[in-house]
Parts: sequence; structure tokens; C-alpha cells
Amino acid sequence: MSLSVLRWLLAPRTSLLARRIRKNGHHEMSPDTAWRLARLRLHPDEVPYRNHGHNPPS
Repeated sequence: MSLSVLRWLLAPRTSLLARRIRKNGHHEMSPDTAWRLARLRLHPDEVPYRNHGHNPPS
């Protein structure tokens, strides 16, 4: 099972928001980056995980 399908099954709201982020003018953003941004917008309590080395690749 691919990662994108797994994300849609486990977190549909996050996946939908990530799709909207890319659709609304952020076409150059990768789907993975958009998903992480959406995840942090919907679940701000997960920000400490990002701050401890789980940053998206630059």
C-alpha cells in the first residue's frame, strides 16, 4: 500500500487540507510537504515532534 493511500485512510481531513493547500496557489510544494503543513495546522500539539528533528527535507 502506498504512503498516500495510507494517509488518506488514516487521516482524511489532513489529506484533504493538504490537497487544498496545493490547489490554492502552492503548486510548487511537494505533496509530502503540504501534508505535513496541513497536519501541523490541524494538530498543533504535534509541533514539538517537528522541533525535535522531524523537519521536512530542504
